[in-house]
Amino acid sequence: MMFNTKCFYVYILTNQQRTVLYAGVTNDLKQRIQEHYSQRGQKTSFTGKYHAYYLLYFEPHQYINNAISREKEIKGRVREKKMKLINEMNPTLNFLNEELFGVWPPKEIESRL
Repeated sequence: MMFNTKCFYVYILTNQQRTVLYAGVTNDLKQRIQEHYSQRGQKTSFTGKYHAYYLLYFEPHQYINNAISREKEIKGRVREKKMKLINEMNPTLNFLNEELFGVWPPKEIESRL
């Protein structure tokens, strides 16, 4: 019997000043945030334009459909409700990048296989 051991993450990023919030979904949290970081300064993407690559919040999901539904739910919330959600997990609004991924910012961006 085969089991799906993949995990999907819904996450919320912000910029250095914590003035913008961005919600996304991925199956590789570290890789995806590194990709957001590598896009900094690029006006063609929201996270690039606003330098939003600081992780404030994440939650794991077993199934991609659940993660996508949750991402849409979070994106539909007003900022106050997003901040309430973030505060439940991360009341000090610390950037979680270094805690989860070690060295931050990354010296090299890992590529997807």
